[in-house]
Amino acid sequence: MTQKEIDRINELYHKSKAEGLTEEEKAEQKALRVKYINSFKQSLIGHLDGITVVEQDGSRHKLNKKTPKQ
Repeated sequence: MTQKEIDRINELYHKSKAEGLTEEEKAEQKALRVKYINSFKQSLIGHLDGITVVEQDGSRHKLNKKTPKQ
């Protein structure tokens, strides 16, 4: 996600509050928001994958991944 895309999300938000969006702009806003959320999730997963837990006995292990419930 580039800064230009983030700026566009903010621009569309402010325009929606001021005067409303066209259908094309609404679709663009939705697509950009989905891209932003996916980017955020990938970043968070990367950070969590880098965490090592140190137990009181000094042993170390990575966080366990849990599968999402459906």
